[in-house]
Amino acid sequence: MNAIFTKYRSNTLKIFVTTQTIARNTGYKSALSLDKLYPQSSLKLTTPTKPSTSQSPDFSGYIPIDQLNITYSRSSGPGGQNVNKVNTKVDVRFNIKSATWLSDKIKSKLLEKFGSKLTKEGDLIFRSDLTRSQQLNLADCLEKIRNSIRVSLFEKPELSPETQEKIRKRIQNANRERLALKRHHGAIKAEKRLTDHVEL
Repeated sequence: MNAIFTKYRSNTLKIFVTTQTIARNTGYKSALSLDKLYPQSSLKLTTPTKPSTSQSPDFSGYIPIDQLNITYSRSSGPGGQNVNKVNTKVDVRFNIKSATWLSDKIKSKLLEKFGSKLTKEGDLIFRSDLTRSQQLNLADCLEKIRNSIRVSLFEKPELSPETQEKIRKRIQNANRERLALKRHHGAIKAEKRLTDHVEL
């Protein structure tokens, strides 16, 4: 009986070792492995090559990280003991006037839009502690910078004369209704005061 068990155990071990060797040699990877889903992905923070500005001459979305002043600090709020150990809060600042990656038009628009939020040195600061990850918070800050630039560059389209006339009429009608309602309430109050005076 012991001999049969020993032989069975030996054969099972050989099959297991052979299977592991074949798997190691063939290097099988699932179709859902990360390197197949994201072949160009990298967790390293790098500054990509500046894209072409032919489609968007004012701002392409490119932000050179090496020209930003990035600092990390402790995040506030819940997060367990890890929140007190890792600097996940991100502060990104840059000087608008000395930023070589911004055009003069963008600089003037940013100064006009966010001039009251600048520091004494002329730096514009963006903060993020949205997640407990440095890289995700840094990405959030960069997206905030992009959105701020796009908002400052946005110009309201000019309204046609017909549209302006419609808006004027709507405002005029709203004011008439408001004044009519105000006069109606005033008449009701005056009538109540008169009734109370007669009763006295």
